[in-house]
Parts: sequence; C-alpha cells; structure tokens
Amino acid sequence: MMEQVELGTRVKSVIEVEGFRFRDLNDNGILDPYEDWRLTPSERAADLVTRMSPDEKIGLMVINSRTMGISQPDKDLTSHGGALDEQYHRIKNDPHNTAGLPYEGTTQQISELHLRHFIMRETPPGSTIATWVNAMNEVAEGTRLGIPVIVAANSKNELGGFRLGSTAQDRDFTQWPGTLGLAASGDLELISDFAAKSRAEWVASGLRKGYMYMADTVTDPRWFRTNGTFGENPEFNAAAIGAIVRGFQGEHGLERDGVALTTKHFPGGGARENGFDPHYAEGQFNVYPTPGSLQKYHLPPFQAAIDAGTSSVMPYYAIPSAEKSSMPQPPLAEFEAVGFAYNKGVLDLLRSMGHRGYINSDSGILSKMAWGVSELSMPERVGKAVMAGTDIIADTNDVESIRTAYLRGLFTTERLDDTARRLVEEMFALGLFDNPYVDPDRADEVVANDEFTAAAAQAHLKSVVLMKNHAKTLPLGPERLEGRTVYVELFESDLRVAKLEALRASIAAAHLDIRFTTDYHHADVAVLFLNPSAGDYFKPVGLLDLDIHEGSNINLAKISDIRTVVPQVVIGLNVVLPWLLGNIEPLADALVAGFDTRTEALFDVIVGAYSPTGRLPLTFPIDNAAIAVDEHGVCASPNDVPGYAKEDYMAGRPYVYIDGDGNRYQLGFGLTYG
Repeated sequence: MMEQVELGTRVKSVIEVEGFRFRDLNDNGILDPYEDWRLTPSERAADLVTRMSPDEKIGLMVINSRTMGISQPDKDLTSHGGALDEQYHRIKNDPHNTAGLPYEGTTQQISELHLRHFIMRETPPGSTIATWVNAMNEVAEGTRLGIPVIVAANSKNELGGFRLGSTAQDRDFTQWPGTLGLAASGDLELISDFAAKSRAEWVASGLRKGYMYMADTVTDPRWFRTNGTFGENPEFNAAAIGAIVRGFQGEHGLERDGVALTTKHFPGGGARENGFDPHYAEGQFNVYPTPGSLQKYHLPPFQAAIDAGTSSVMPYYAIPSAEKSSMPQPPLAEFEAVGFAYNKGVLDLLRSMGHRGYINSDSGILSKMAWGVSELSMPERVGKAVMAGTDIIADTNDVESIRTAYLRGLFTTERLDDTARRLVEEMFALGLFDNPYVDPDRADEVVANDEFTAAAAQAHLKSVVLMKNHAKTLPLGPERLEGRTVYVELFESDLRVAKLEALRASIAAAHLDIRFTTDYHHADVAVLFLNPSAGDYFKPVGLLDLDIHEGSNINLAKISDIRTVVPQVVIGLNVVLPWLLGNIEPLADALVAGFDTRTEALFDVIVGAYSPTGRLPLTFPIDNAAIAVDEHGVCASPNDVPGYAKEDYMAGRPYVYIDGDGNRYQLGFGLTYG
C-alpha cells in the first residue's frame, strides 16, 4: 500500500487528490505530473522540463559559491532574520577569478537569475546551515514553478580537510581521519559506517549534494591533493569509492534521505606531470607515458562509482597530452588537446562506462582554468563545454554567457533540455520537490553527537601505521616507562605555544600514569609529532620538495639535538604526501604514521593503548633521484604509475624507501605488536 510522503511548505498551498496530499508548486489548483510524488523522478523531471522557460533551464546550469547571511557584516543587507546575504557586489573577486562578474544578493539570484545550485564555503553549526537552506528554499518556493534549491559542500567530515577560512562560530561535523587515513584502516565496513554517519549529519543540516569523494589514483608523489584521495591502489580505491557512494546516496541508488555525490576528477587527476596541479598553467597536462596506464590504474575507481550510481561526475581541469603520452591510450585512440570539461571524447567515454547522471565541471573552467580553449570567447567556451557533455558549470553565476551561447546556437535546445532534465531528476530523487525543509534543532542534535564521535575516535586509531619499531621500542607500556620521563613536542608551520600546551595537557590527562617533562634535557623518551607541509593549492612553487626539513616547516636541527640528548626517540609523522624520509627515519627508534589522524590517537598507539593495525595506502620514494626530472621534463619514475608498481618500469633502478631495519615502505606495509 502506498504511503503518503512527508510534505513541507511555507508559501504554496497543498492539494488533495485521491486521498493523498501534494504541494501545488505552480499554484494552479490542479495536480500536475511534476508535483505527483507517486511518479518516478524521471517521469516528474520530464514533465517539469516541458513547463520551464529557457531562462529557467539556463539558471540550473550554474552552481555558485553563496555567502551566508552570517558572513554579512551589515545586517541591513540581509533578509529572513539575517539568514540570507542580500548585498549586491558590483564586482566579485574570488580564488577562481570568475572574470570580475557582479555578485547578486541571494533572493535576486534565485528569483531573477533562476539559480538553484549553490556551494557553501562557511563552516557554521548545523542549525545555522539548516536555517540558511530553509530560507533559500522559502524564496524558491515562491517562484513560478516552485523549483527548490540544493546546496553542495566539499567534504566536511575529515580532520585537516581543505577550507577557505574560519570564524569563532565554526562548528565542525564529526571529524574522522583523512581519506588516506580511512584507506590506511583497510576496513571497508568502517568506510561504509563513516559514509552513513556523515550522511546523517549532512541531511539533518539540509546539505544534499557533496563535491566528494576523490576517486583519483595517486601516481605522482608530488601531487598536492594526494591527501584527499584513498591512495595509490586502484583496486582498493574502487572498493572504497563504491562503499562511499552507496553509504551517502543509498544502497540501491539515490534515496530520499540521501546525499547526492559528485565523484571527482574524471578520468583521474593523479596522472600529474611531475606533480604540478592544473589549478595553474604549469600543471595543465595529464600525461600517460606508460602504455595502458589510463585503463589499468586510473579508470577502475570511476567505474566503481558509476556502478554504485554516483549522481554526478566532475571532470578535472587538465588537458590529456598526446605528445607526452604513449598513444593510443585505451580505451581512447586519440586525445583532443582541451581540458576534460570541454573534451567530447573523454566525456563520451564517461557515458560509455554507464554514467547516467549529470556531468559537473570543476570550478573556474570558464575563466582561469580554461586550458586548451583560452582563445575562445566566454560564450564559445560555454558552447564547447555543453556540447561536449558538461551539464553544469561550477563556481560561477555567469548565466549571461550561457544565455548568449544558447541564443547564438552554440549549444542546442536538445542539450538544454537534456541537462535540465538530469539536474532536476536529482532533486526529485532526493524528495526536495516534496519537502526541502529541515529542523534546525534536530541538526544540532545529530551533528557530532556522542555516538558518531566515538566511532570516529576508533577510526583514528585504526588509521595509524607502525612503520619502524627498532629493537621493539614500542609499545611504551607502563612497565617500560616505569621510572622514566617522557617529553612531547610538536613540529609544524605556525605552531603556537597554546596549541602545544593544549596537546600536552590532553595527552597528560589521558595518561595519568606517565611522568612528563617539558624539557627534553631531562627526558628518557622523546615523542616527536611532525606535521610537514609543502606546496600550494592555487599556485606553483616549482617541483614540490618532499624532503622533511626547515623548508617543510620542520625544525630538523632541534630534532637532531633531541636525538643526541634523549636516549630513545619516537616520531609520529602526519602523511599528507609520501615524504622523503631520509632526514628523519634514521633519527627514530620507532616511527608511526597518521593521515590527518588525531595526535592523541598516535600517542595511544605509541604507549600500547591500541595495537596498530593500519597499512600504508602509499609508497614512499627512496630519495630525490627516484623522482628527479631531467632537462626534457621527464621524470625518473613514470608519472602515471602508482608507487608500488614504479620499479616495474624503471629498468632496475630503486624507487621504494627501505629503513634501517630493512622494512620496505611500500603500499600495504605495516608492522604490528604481535
């Protein structure tokens, strides 16, 4: 027996037909197919598209970073009790250089420009997010067809994740280890649990679209975005991304209480030319010097995401370089020298793999990262992208260029209708046309609740990898520490005294049986936590230096001095890149690795409160010679092959780091206390 779905309405009326209730979204007093929740999402979408004007369809084709009312200092320029930012900026400047476009207020963007897709960049409490999303949907409900708003965000549930700013009012969702840390656990059930619990926080807060997760296989160790991936194993990446999609969206497709995911960055962002990222010109090429590498190493995780029903896929910025690749590169016989969002051959491949959702460009493809099409006008770029298969263009409000492209015939009415249908079908599947509203109080009850926090804490422990344990230094249990004093230090960029003091206090409070000192000259054991950093998200810094030293914000001189003074040294290393370890591994009696893992979890493993089970999701290069680039720009190890397989292509030259105990720091390695 069919059950009534829950409705939510603030502006339009509800009508009753055959004993069921429906929202009268176009206010005509009759039940139209797109208002009928008994029909399938595809049936409803097909009907709605016939009712939409070209401008309403065009408004769907952009997704714009939208500031919240809480970020507007002048409360006279807000509406809905301060929830919505209504300021009109004559010129908008942002990290993606969107051509100096004006930036309208929220209501104008929804009502006049017909925008329905927005990106949230702030990190406020769940109730604040919910109130904001509700207010936008109230505005949207009052428009001609009542098409709801959907809000996206980048991943919010991993410690150390990328963010564009912070305020004192921020409240994080439950913080699990980074995606590399989830991979280090090797536990697909844990990853499914992570997705399910994170999904609950997103849905409660009104966030129904995630720009996540990265299905990219890491094949160049210098890629700045390595820490957002699941590592270098295509087979595990495929299993993990499948579990993530099903956990967030639904076991059998996108569900009403799901979060629609945008899997990125097709056909794999890991094949970087010497690590350079396509956020800047030096990294504008994907290179495949190894025969068959695209098919063998890069496509399998995307196939898994498609098979799991990912709602959308994001192509990367880069141009596939035929000149720098072994061609043909199956399943593609040739490469068009344009960025992936403009690349019909690549997007046709995505469709041939079975993707039936929409294709969502990366941010800024029309402006700063228009690789391969810079000679085209803005409308011409739009036309090429849309006719290649791109359905929605990210991080812009430039509906005028899309309208101009359409009126000039640079993309067809068929493509306009096709993209509109795909975009609203997602909203129908999520139930947003029936109830786009959420309870703000409920959001604060769900976000970072005790159950989720406890599960995340266990995941942090499972993410720790024991890499070196010379002479069984670890675990430093009570019997080994009896009568001995422990010194704890933290090395990272911009380290503040208050942060170090807070860390020491947290560890001391959890381990009352350990005697600590703040002067390493009086210590028997030094536990040193290293959080190196290198590179920049938006600009090149030359070939990325993977050495651990002052240049990566680690005081190597002090570590060396501690080594000379303290009898036993244990190093806890945060791995966001596969660092060159020659400067620090020889100084350590024991080495443990975390991957945006809580420092306290590393310490728990060090003292034996938890026995390590993690395994490396990456391979560490032996030295700079293994990743050296010659005068022709060719790397000593292939850019398109994962670290664990690089030696197969290096004619006998070594790639994998081997420590003083003979351990090979290769994918899957990890010691235990057994």
